Amino acid sequence: MKKGWEIKVRDVMVEDVAYVTVPGTREELMAICKSRYISGAPVVKDGKLVGIVTRQDVLKNPNEEQIALLMTRNPFTIGPDASIVDASRLILTNKIRRLPVVEGERLVGIISVADIVRAIADMDFTEPIGDYIADETVAVWDETPLSVVGRIMELACVKAVPVLNTELELVGLIADRDLINAAIIEDNTTDSDLSLGSDEDEWTWEGMRDTMKLYYSVSKISLPKRPVKEVMVKEVITATRNSTVSECASVMSKNKFDQLPVISARGKLVGLLFDRNLIKVLV
Repeated sequence: MKKGWEIKVRDVMVEDVAYVTVPGTREELMAICKSRYISGAPVVKDGKLVGIVTRQDVLKNPNEEQIALLMTRNPFTIGPDASIVDASRLILTNKIRRLPVVEGERLVGIISVADIVRAIADMDFTEPIGDYIADETVAVWDETPLSVVGRIMELACVKAVPVLNTELELVGLIADRDLINAAIIEDNTTDSDLSLGSDEDEWTWEGMRDTMKLYYSVSKISLPKRPVKEVMVKEVITATRNSTVSECASVMSKNKFDQLPVISARGKLVGLLFDRNLIKVLV
């Protein structure tokens, strides 16, 4: 089995990267997002990487048309011959989820948390996940109205919460994508194409999960007065403290999850395991 420092970025990165150019417009970006089912793209000028632009940038600046004014300039990057340990360290240190891969200034790929988790799944880490469980977990009661759930998630800056019943048993999970699907958008500030995302590529494992707070502030979402139990995911895949790092990485990779609820032997919620915490095993 290869060690983390032996696995190169080029071994796990996505090479067929959709990108936009400057000068360019938000319509061009959204056309690519729609056709490729992605939530953002690197920005290239004269063959060189100059930035990154995402659906979130469009949501933050709904009246801006030019990609040059929407994009994040001088993004963090990594070379293809760096190790996934180096990539993990950059991602964790800078609190990002993906890194463009460049040779010189030329874009040759992209590596994300999802790609690294997929590699961890194949590395046979038998260490229990106990040390990687999130320190704080926000949960809601299954009778809580969706509007309250959405506000709790916004205030807590979380993208998904476990749902408990009156016996404190884990009965479901609700993500901001589920709320968006159940919501009524009250104005037309944001193009409906912003809601696209298959969660099946290097940009959208977490795609829609990044947008709930922005939808609240931009599109004035109105959530119906229904209890969360009517919308939540009821068949929840869980882990225990004794589950191993590679086992959980495999489950996350196979199901395209970015978190797993962790339960006790009695079925009580212990906490959440997030994918970005899991990659700490490499650093």
